[in-house]
Formats: sequence, C-alpha cells, structure tokens
Amino acid sequence: MTTTAPAPRAPERAERAAGGDTLAGTGALLRFALRRDRIRLPVWILALWLGTLLTAQSYQDLYATAAERQSVAETMDSPAGLAMSGPSRYLADYTYGSMLSHQMLGFVTILVAIMSVLIVCRHTRTEEETGRAELVRSTVVGRHAYLTAALTVALLANLALALLLTVGLAGLGIEGITWGGSLLYGAAHAAVGLVFAAVAAVTVQLTAHSRGASGMALAVLGVAYVLRVSGDVGSDAMAWLSPIGWAQRTYAYVDDRWWPLLPALVLTAVAATAAYALSTRRDVGAGLRAARLGRATASEWLVHPFGFALRLHRGLLTGFGAGLFFMGVSYGSILGEAEKMLENVTALEEALDEIGGGSVAESFASMAMVVVAIVASIYVVMAALRPRAEESTGRAEPLLATALSRARWAGSHLAVAMTGGTVLLLLAGLGFGLTGAASVGDSSLLPRLLGAAVAYAPALWVTAGVTVVLFGWLPRASAAAWLVVVYAFVVGYLGQILRFPDWMNNLSPFGHVPRLPAASLDWTPLVILTALAAALVAVGLAGLRRRDLESK
Repeated sequence: MTTTAPAPRAPERAERAAGGDTLAGTGALLRFALRRDRIRLPVWILALWLGTLLTAQSYQDLYATAAERQSVAETMDSPAGLAMSGPSRYLADYTYGSMLSHQMLGFVTILVAIMSVLIVCRHTRTEEETGRAELVRSTVVGRHAYLTAALTVALLANLALALLLTVGLAGLGIEGITWGGSLLYGAAHAAVGLVFAAVAAVTVQLTAHSRGASGMALAVLGVAYVLRVSGDVGSDAMAWLSPIGWAQRTYAYVDDRWWPLLPALVLTAVAATAAYALSTRRDVGAGLRAARLGRATASEWLVHPFGFALRLHRGLLTGFGAGLFFMGVSYGSILGEAEKMLENVTALEEALDEIGGGSVAESFASMAMVVVAIVASIYVVMAALRPRAEESTGRAEPLLATALSRARWAGSHLAVAMTGGTVLLLLAGLGFGLTGAASVGDSSLLPRLLGAAVAYAPALWVTAGVTVVLFGWLPRASAAAWLVVVYAFVVGYLGQILRFPDWMNNLSPFGHVPRLPAASLDWTPLVILTALAAALVAVGLAGLRRRDLESK
C-alpha cells in the first residue's frame, strides 16, 4: 500500500527554492514598490510638508504680537478648543512653536497615519487580492518578503517626511521654532506613522479584502483620535492610550520630551512581530477571518446596477457620513466662541470681512464650510474612481459581458458618488446646525447652515465630472483627479488668509459657491456649475464608450 502526498503549491515550492530564506526577494520587491509609488509618495509627503510650512509661516501674519497669541490661547482653553487642538500644557507659553505643535500635530499625524495604512495595504493585501502576489511568489521570493518591503516603504516615507519637517521648519527662522523642537516635531509624525503601518500589517492578515484591511486599520485610528480627545478634555490617562496622545505629549517646542515616543516604538515592534507571526498561519490570498457567506439568491435591489454600486460603496459612505457629521458638530460647538476667538486677530478679521460682511459667527461658519465641502469631495473622488478599480482588477469585465452597458455601469457608480456626496453635505450641515444654533442661541441658524452645506453640492458634482472625464479618456491618469481636491483645499482654506489672487480662486469649482450664511444666495453660479458637471459627465461617458477596456 502506498500513499501519495499532495503536491506543494507554487509559493511553497518557491520558498523551498529560496532555501528557507523567508526574506528572499525583499530588495527587488522594495525597488518595485518604490517605482510604483514614484508619484504617489512624493505627492503625499510634499503636501504634508508644504501644508505644515505654510501654516507655520502664516502664523507670523495672523498673530503678529504676543497679545494676539495670548488671546487665542485663552480661547483655546475650553473643552471645545482643546478637543479641536490638543492638551492645555501648550497654552502656558503660546509661542509660534508651541502654537504649531498644539494646533497641527494632532491633525497632521492623522494624515500621516492614513498615508502609512494605505502604503502597507496597497503593497500587501491589494497585491494578493489581484493575484499578482501569488504569481510573484511562484518565483524565488520568501514568505515575508512582501510584508517586509511594504513596511520598509512606510518606514522610508515617514523618515523622509520627518527629515523634511525638521529642516524646513527650522530653516524658516521663526521665533520659537528651534532645531531641537523641529527634530522632535518631525520624529513625532514618524512615530505615529510607524505605529499605524504596523497596525495595518496586522489587519491585512485578518481579512482577504484590501478595503476591509484598510477599514479596520482606520477604525483603530478613529479610536485613537477619540481617546486623544477624551484625554485632552477630561482624564489625561485616556490620552496615554492613544499614539496621537503620545506624540502630542512630547510637547515639541515647549518641553522637548522624547520619552513619550518610546511606547510608539514598542507598539510598532509588537504589532509588526504579531503580523509576521499571523502571516504564517494563513494561505496567500486568504485572511484569518473566514469570509461570511452571503444569501443564496440576490435581492431584486442588488441585481440593479445602482443597487449593486450602492452595496459596494456603503462602507465608505457610512464612514465618511459619521466623520463629517461629527466634524460639523465640532465646528458648531465652537461657533458661539468664534467672535471672542478671533478678537484682535487682524488678518483673520479682514479675511472674514471679505467673505460677505455677515457677523463673525456667520463668516466663520462660511469659512469652516469650505473645509467640510472639501472633505466631502475626498469621498466623491474615491467613489468616482471605483469603476477604475473594478476595471483594473478584472471585476468589471464579467459584468460588461452581459447586457449591462458601459454607461449604465459607470453611471451607477457616478450616481452613488454624486448622491452620496450630497448626503454627506446634509449630514455635516445637520451636525453643524444643531450644535451651532445651540452655541449661538439662534435656532434660525439650523436651516441656514443646512442650506450653506448643500450649496456646495454642484461643486462636488463638477469634481466628480472631472474624475469621470479622466477615467473615460485617460484611465491611466485617473488619479490626477486628486489635484482638484488638493488645489481646492490650498486655495479655499489658505487663499483668503494668505491673499492669493482672485484668478487662483476662480480656477477651483469651490471658489464660485456663495459663501452662505454670511453672503446672500446667488443661483447663477450654482446653475452654471450644475450644467458644467452634466457636460463633464457626458464627455467622460462618451470617452468610456470609445476606448478599449483594460482586461485581465
């Protein structure tokens, strides 16, 4: 009697060929990952670096005297102000350095964490989801090569950002921004980025889907943010449970404490070790968490193109909806303090006057609404780019082999993106209006802030239109749609403060929206933006009908 052992799978044969070296091929994969991210990573790093430097530079114009800085510090010393910024220890000596660390560190480290999560998920779980990882691992590539290459890319990106922040901030020569503080400020960003890179390394082992892995890692980031806020407003111990809280408690430019970064390094090492251990307990392409079985038959709603697209987008839409609602709540909670907060800040007062001449609270609400609308546009671009992801991964081809037309398929995703963006504005306006009306003591603000939020819907539709034009005619350049969002943020958020010329504002679709509730409603630009969005969508879908699909 003889027995026959099953033949080893291709990755297992490759690992044997690598002589048991689980890191074989890491260098080649690292170079490949850096080549693929040769545009994406520099854009991320430069945007974070320039945004921080522009903010630091603008402080000198906004708060030219110590009295103005002290006025802002007194206003920030409230639960709402501390929740928006960071711990009150920074307020004792509100120099330009402590102001930067207090107001920006907690915000920018969130973006750094998102960058790190996306890097790790893109170069590990996405590679497995598309089948490329199994193909590559059929050659002489070790089991841990992919994960090591992805973590190394995240490490290099975070170190590059930390170095640029150190040199850039210290080189500005601003009073209170020292070389030692700048080095710690940059290191704090890198520490948070590395923690969440390691967290993502764990989550990619748990699920078989890249969106699920990134969603779980970002959920951990959300919990870290809530803990940070709870610690800054209430018990300080809560903040010590959050990597963001550790970074803020370095008190860069105030005390320059390095030891709060030690927990971040320990957590990074522990999470990365756990990720390597978990990766040995699963197959390539599979996750440790078993996929949940769906219904035997699809519902009538799910077989409709719009219903199917909504099913694919519901997780992203839900996450952005919750985030924007609470963002509106945060802005609304400090609306009643806006006048006191901006008192004697000449540059901001002038910028608010240019908005439309309303009260300080109304003008502040108008300025904050731009930020809300730009965050909503991030969802719109992500949702409008989903057809490109479906096409490049080969999932669109079976659908389009049926009677479903390209226009209905792409149009369904686009309809979800545009409708979903409008719903997000409504949620943000509702949160803003509820707390804003309560903090000001004026119930009429609720419908006015709701209207102010929805007024940005045509600008979101134009952003979606630009995305579909790129997808339809230049699919490989679809990611360029993010330039609309970045440009709108820089011009809309900083343009009035830094006095950018009017033509720069006119190039952004968000620059033509009436600044409600400070200004009066003007329907003409909204109608023009809507017509422009419709034309862009038509042009984009025409291009999609004419070009070849990318097939697998």
